[in-house]
Amino acid sequence: MDFNYTLKYRTFDELLDDVQLEFQNYNLEEMIEPQTLIKTARKINYDLGLRIQQTSEAVLDVSHRRAKLPDNFYSFNYALVCLDRTIHTGYDMGGTHIDEIPYHETPPTIDSCASPVVNGSGCDCTVPEGYDPLLPYGQTCNSPRVFVNCKNEKFELIQIIGPSQTVKFKSLLPLKMRPNPNVDCDCPNLFYTCENEAWIKDGYLNTNFESGHVYINYQSSMEDDQGNLLVPDHELLNEYYEYALKKKILETLAMNDENVVQKLSYIAQELRAARNNALSLVNTPNFEELRMVWTTNRKAMYGRYYDMFKSYPLITDRRLGNRILR
Repeated sequence: MDFNYTLKYRTFDELLDDVQLEFQNYNLEEMIEPQTLIKTARKINYDLGLRIQQTSEAVLDVSHRRAKLPDNFYSFNYALVCLDRTIHTGYDMGGTHIDEIPYHETPPTIDSCASPVVNGSGCDCTVPEGYDPLLPYGQTCNSPRVFVNCKNEKFELIQIIGPSQTVKFKSLLPLKMRPNPNVDCDCPNLFYTCENEAWIKDGYLNTNFESGHVYINYQSSMEDDQGNLLVPDHELLNEYYEYALKKKILETLAMNDENVVQKLSYIAQELRAARNNALSLVNTPNFEELRMVWTTNRKAMYGRYYDMFKSYPLITDRRLGNRILR
């Protein structure tokens, strides 16, 4: 599974605004009905597959052997059982904490391209060039945030619940998953042999242990927190969505006896080319996937041509003195 952290998204309304700019006459005459176009955008999301969906993370609280999956859960990637929990609070709950912040004069004009860009809530919304474990994926405005931090040869899971509370899990154990249509066939949790076991049923994660915490990595559905439909915002994918919506609009107008045959023929031709470009981009493996294929092929060839000699005992050749051969 290609974990997608960097692809940008926009709402269906923003996509529709770009389409309506090129159909201004139809839009002014209120001949475009947005509700008839939503199913077209959903169909394209399904056509492009799981690779366009955002990868999300969460820590589930297991109580009475079950935990509710996130509302935007779509497909399961992997999970870990979290132990050795430590809660850190940034402020003293027993008194008043005052920070001395130096005064900075605000310029009359604010450059939105300057770095860093700080919004009104005081969080940095800029995306760093490289990966920063304290600033995972550039999403500092999302709360809670969850990320895995490497500490020497061990890993710890950090969950930032708010500006003053951080939860750390220092022990991460494997969790065996039972097969399910929502679980990817390459999920590593399907092949674990361990005591902790879980399965997905009716929107819940059921476990064989009474209580605890489970870190889950999953592909989220194409909706934001307000339930608005999301589409990817990419230069090579936008044309596919826009031409598909234009074709649907012209088809509706043609069914209402509007003379749009020539326009519909042109849009259908452009739509085929845009769809081929979009599918080519989505189905092209990235560098990490190519590296995994190379590693797998190398191990297969090694097992085919070299592993057979490991079963032979050690041999001493007198002509080579005391040197030992395999």
